[in-house]
Amino acid sequence: MQSLKRRPLVALATILVAALLLTACSGGGSAPAGGSSGGGSGGGAGGDKTFRIAVGIDPDTLDPAGMTTTTVANMVDYIVETLVKIDKDGNIKPSLAKSWQVAPDGRSITFELQEGVKFHDGTPFNAEAVKFNIERILNPDVRMPLRASYAVIERAEVVDEHTVTLHLKEPAPYLLGALTYTAAGMISPKSVNEHGNSMTAYQHPVGTGPYVLKQYTKGSQLVLEKFQDYWGEKPYYDQVVFQIVPEAATRESLLLAGQVDMIILPPTSDIPALQNNPKVKVLLAPSDRTIFAAINTQHPALKDKRVRQALNYAINKEEIIKNVLFGAADVMDAPMAKPLVGYCQTGPYPYNPEKAKQLLQEAGATNLELTFVTPTGRYLQDYQAAQAIANFLQEVGVKVSLSTMDWPSYTATVHVPPDQATVQLHILGWAPTFLDSQQQMLQFTKDNHPPKGLASSYYTNPQVEELVAQANREVDQEKRQQLYCEAAKIIWEDAPWIFLWVQRFPIVHSAKVTNISYLPNEKFDAIYARPAE
Repeated sequence: MQSLKRRPLVALATILVAALLLTACSGGGSAPAGGSSGGGSGGGAGGDKTFRIAVGIDPDTLDPAGMTTTTVANMVDYIVETLVKIDKDGNIKPSLAKSWQVAPDGRSITFELQEGVKFHDGTPFNAEAVKFNIERILNPDVRMPLRASYAVIERAEVVDEHTVTLHLKEPAPYLLGALTYTAAGMISPKSVNEHGNSMTAYQHPVGTGPYVLKQYTKGSQLVLEKFQDYWGEKPYYDQVVFQIVPEAATRESLLLAGQVDMIILPPTSDIPALQNNPKVKVLLAPSDRTIFAAINTQHPALKDKRVRQALNYAINKEEIIKNVLFGAADVMDAPMAKPLVGYCQTGPYPYNPEKAKQLLQEAGATNLELTFVTPTGRYLQDYQAAQAIANFLQEVGVKVSLSTMDWPSYTATVHVPPDQATVQLHILGWAPTFLDSQQQMLQFTKDNHPPKGLASSYYTNPQVEELVAQANREVDQEKRQQLYCEAAKIIWEDAPWIFLWVQRFPIVHSAKVTNISYLPNEKFDAIYARPAE
């Protein structure tokens, strides 16, 4: 395998930091009002109450319903809120709903709403607003990749101004968890006809959250401003700026130079040094994100599961984790992460190149050629890991054409119907928004093939479909566990993915700021960050 080396950190960072500062002062995106064009410093010199966060990808959408990845959802979480939320331990807590009651038969949930809450445009948040949002979530004309988690809702009933009941088609023990995710965020009904929005083309979210969308410059930054009439605890910072910085080394340099206050996904090789640097704090947050190479199971050369199994045997996952990810991940041993309800060990696929060659020969795929794409800056060392995967595949005789692109272009390339697919392999990560296998299993059901969902391996197996359907409505937790486990064993054998690893979620922030944490669904929790002094 070829050695994979990062570009020299200091030289690259100096060039790109300068470029970012020029961009902030030019037509590429003006500096946020009330803040300096440089220097976060947890509040900054001169009274700059702006908190700056560097992330690796540009939003593909700002519509809560359209969320496809937690990094973008994390941005939108500053603007919109959900009926319920999760805490650091995965417990469901009140948010816009102050309480709820599940019916004894499991077929309805009644929410008592917070009173006196208003959207950013002054529209009251009430039961009618909830009804509007639920109906929009269920509207097939609205693009919502994660709709399957909410499709069990039959209708929303307004009981009174501050009470709403969701009637369900069948018991759905996972639904409360699904309602904690950004995709179920509440937007102002009035806003779908303003700011250039429409019901189906919604890119300027107006929510109830602690921050208001002020400016979005594609490829550069997202600027948020504190909502002065926020109903809950008000945050410290007047502004939050998300800077789009795909290169991990540059994100790190911006932090060390005081140009941003927090970053996610630093170069993993630098984590030990960062942990020893008194100027920063490192959180290696647990994650439920599985990283995999989705295999186009409908491609003629990949329909035979022996070929897909061969791709799994060809990859030395342990070596990549050690030498490319620097230990910041664990090898997948099931089609889901261990924290999820329904997890049971079904693997792993050990590194066995001879076995891979044998299976390829048996399947008549000795001249296999694959087009392979990966994002850059979305997952830990994603492009570098993809290079290593491509090298291992070539060692067993598979010819691989590897390329990368920005996140919006990437999602537009891989989230297409099977007859429009142009690639055979692509790197993805899947982090269930709540700790239950229901959402992980969306990746293995036909109803969630693009464009309806995000199951871009196009895998389906009738036996898996039935087991998952039973598990999703089963209220007995022990029976649910058994059903999901049976499905997982079949999926593992069918190998619709190259099963790679469960990554951890590194968050690094300036030691000058505090009150920064994480959520178990691979989100950071920094809305209430403040200076440490």
